[in-house]
This record gives sequence, C-alpha cells and structure tokens, in this order.
Amino acid sequence: MGGIMAGSAGAEHGSGADLPLRFPYGRPEFLGLSPDEVECSADHIARPILILNKDTRRLPWTTGYAEVINAGKSTHNEDQASCEVLFVKKKPGGANSTPNKNSSSKRRSSLPNGEGLQLKDSSDTDGINLHYWSLFDGHAGSGAAVVASKLLQHHILEQLQEIVDILKNTAVLPPTCLGEEPDNPSTNSRTLTRAASLRGGVGAPGSPSTPPTRFFTEKKIPHECLVIGAIESAFKEMDLQIERERTVYNISGGCTALVVIYLLGKLYVANAGDSRAIIIRSGEVIPMSSEFTPETERQRLQYLAYMQPHLLGNEFTHLEFPRRVQRKEVGKRMLYRDFNMTGWAYKTIEEDDLKFPLIYGEGKKARVMATIGVTRGLGDHDLKVHDSNIYIKPFLSSSPEVRVYDLLQYEHGPDDVLILATDGLWDVLLNEEVAEAVTNFLPNCDPDDPHRYTLAAQDLVMRARGVLKDRGWRISNDRLGSGDDISVYVIPLMHGNKQS
Repeated sequence: MGGIMAGSAGAEHGSGADLPLRFPYGRPEFLGLSPDEVECSADHIARPILILNKDTRRLPWTTGYAEVINAGKSTHNEDQASCEVLFVKKKPGGANSTPNKNSSSKRRSSLPNGEGLQLKDSSDTDGINLHYWSLFDGHAGSGAAVVASKLLQHHILEQLQEIVDILKNTAVLPPTCLGEEPDNPSTNSRTLTRAASLRGGVGAPGSPSTPPTRFFTEKKIPHECLVIGAIESAFKEMDLQIERERTVYNISGGCTALVVIYLLGKLYVANAGDSRAIIIRSGEVIPMSSEFTPETERQRLQYLAYMQPHLLGNEFTHLEFPRRVQRKEVGKRMLYRDFNMTGWAYKTIEEDDLKFPLIYGEGKKARVMATIGVTRGLGDHDLKVHDSNIYIKPFLSSSPEVRVYDLLQYEHGPDDVLILATDGLWDVLLNEEVAEAVTNFLPNCDPDDPHRYTLAAQDLVMRARGVLKDRGWRISNDRLGSGDDISVYVIPLMHGNKQS
C-alpha cells in the first residue's frame, strides 16, 4: 500500500520502542502455524504462499484464505487477518445499562475448532449469531494491525450488545429513545401541524381532551442503520483505545481496516483505507467498497486545512496545483483547485503558494504532507512530518464506509463469492481480472470439496505475486507482480442463504 514515504517518518512515528508489545507479532491464529512455520513464512526471497490447509473448519462457511509476505519492503508481513463467529447477547442490566467491558456475554471463536455453524440453539432466545471477517494492512510497523486484529471484533460486539433486543424485533422500528415503546410501522400516529396547534383545534397543546401526541415529524430509522452505526462507533473506539494504550505499550504505526459482518441475513462491509471488497455473482462484479486515498479524499483534506490552517504548521498550502510552484512564477496566473472545486481555474500566484502542497503526487505516489499514502484507518497517532512537530493524525480518519448486501434477496450458487483483499492484490489485478480468474477456477473444483475456496484464494495470491525472474516478480504478459504483502479471503455466499 501507499504507506509511509521511505525515509520520511521513521523515528518520529513511534515513540514507544522501549515499551512492551500489546500483542506479540504473528500470523493469523486461524492458520494454526507453529513458531517455526511463522519464521519460514517470512522469507522475502521465496515468498511462500500460506493457506489454510489443515482444517477448513477453522473458518466458517468453508471460507478460503491465502497470504504472502512482501518482497523485502518490511521485516514483517504487515497485513493481519482475523475471523470469528460470535454470539451477541444482551448486556446484563438491559439496554439502558452502562457499558461493561467485562460483561460475561457468550462468545464462541472459530479458533481453532469452533467453526461456529452450530450456534443456532440459543440465538432465537437471548441473542444473535454474528460472523466476522477482517483484514488489516499495516504501515510503519505491524503493531496497530496486530492490535486491531485482536480487539476490533470485541468493540463491535460491545456496540451491538446494547441493541440486540431491538435488532431481533424486526416487526417494529427501533425506538427513538431507549426504554420507549417502539412504534408499529403499520399504524400512523397523528402529527399536528403548527397551524393546527395554534388554532387550538382538537389535539392542540393544552386541550383537555388531547391524548399525548408527538408534535413533530420523526425520522423512521431502519434496523440496518443501527448496525452501521454500531460498526462506525466500534472503529472510533478501537482508534481511541490505540491512542490511549500507546503510552503503555509499543503499538507501532497504523493500519487500514476492512471488515465484513454477517448478521440477520445481511452482509455489512466496512472499509477504512485502500483494501477492497467485491462480490462476484453469476460472473458479475459488484463493488462493495471504495478506496480512501489522498486523491479520493482531496476535498475533505483541503477543507479541514482551510478551516484549521494551524494544522499545516506554516509549511504547507491546502491548495492544489498541477505541479510545485516556483518562485519565478509569483505574480503569474496558474491553474489551481480549492476544496470547493472539482474543476480547475487560474489564480495569481502569491508567496504562500510556494509552500509544499498538502497533497502531492499522483496515484499510488500521492501523499498527505509528503508522508502517508492512505487517509483512513486506525493508529498513526504519533506520526509527524519528517523533521518537524506537525502531526498528521488530524487529517486521518478512523471512520469507515459501510455498504450493505442483503443475502436473502438472491439465491447464490457455489461459485458466487465475496472477495476481500489488501491492496497488494488490487495494485496489479483489476476487478474484472479477479472475477475472471475466480469464475474460471471454481467450476473446475469439486463442488463438495471444502478446500475449493482456499485453493481459489491461493490462485489469486499466486496471480498477483507472480514468478521470480531475472527482472523481479512477474505476472501474466510479463507485467510487474506485486511486491507488497498480499492477503485474500474468498467467502462463498451460498452459506449465508443456508444460515437464514
């Protein structure tokens, strides 16, 4: 991924090198690797592809997974992944109780053998089953990615515990205030207009025969919006936890986050960063995320800098120009863009325009403050511009984009899948190339083979990594292969229909 510009932020990024690690480095638990196997996986020259080859029940829905380390970009594989089946149970004390981080909610992990497909016994009475897949692409160290892979699911679980009873009761809309009786959508409560209340008609305020009536229109919030809000809140809480604990633990760098939750017949795909999710259904590609980069978030970043210019440390300009402005161009008119513009216009160049641009470069080389190539994710709280005291975190958001896919609207075949992958895959393969590879690969596998999706994930990683030749790693048509860490899930969607 874009990450940290080489040599620009190393020492400034982490100030806790002497602190203990929050969690030790390793590979995803569901791979079940021994310490020796973890060490062997870190071969930057051979770059062995790791797959789930011991017990497919370690992952729900016979999910496929494969990964490979980078070609020497960083010591460790800075990608991390986790996958669990959780049971969301109402918090002790009810919906209005204070969140309790030590609540004794039931939880069954898919690690190592809790496949989790047998949890239906109690879900209809006092909770809901939740399936969770995640990918984290670290930069400037693996610390934030490791922490997020261990803890983000618990923040999501905690957020959902408060609303589990509301989510189970799909017949009525969520109440506006907890503790209120929810409105039944089949009945329309009478809402007074301001004119009617002023006329003192029936139902006007103060009328003796007036039943309690709401005087204002009220938004009807669907259940899935509560789930989206819970996921968004969990991302924020995870980022705040990293910020708090970085003074106690060595939590290096930051990470992007791509999370999928299956809950009550729907898939919720939450993305903060430049990893990507696509659904392949009957050979068709359905994008389930969009990448957040300095280019895609230019206007948000520029607006923040415009509103709070002190964040630029008097060294950067929030305006965008086609290239660096030179002193000899002061007084001339040059093309530029401000936060309120998608097009370009001419402006007279001033002294302030000679400052370094907030966003500089194009494509994968675009950087915020010449330092970082992603604009959303977790961590990065200590990240500064090289040789300065200018913090970059104010420009980096932990807020994910969440997209929803209703599995119950479609009958999915065995070759319909959700692909999750870090940008090591997408940097070299288009959506259409991935879809073509999967739709050609899966029909050649036995439909009853539980390893077919793991083999499909392995095939994708192999296509993106390529083969080591004299001129580096090469893929089809002698194109340059990915030298980045690559992690891929292939999740069959037909299991979601079976769960419903």
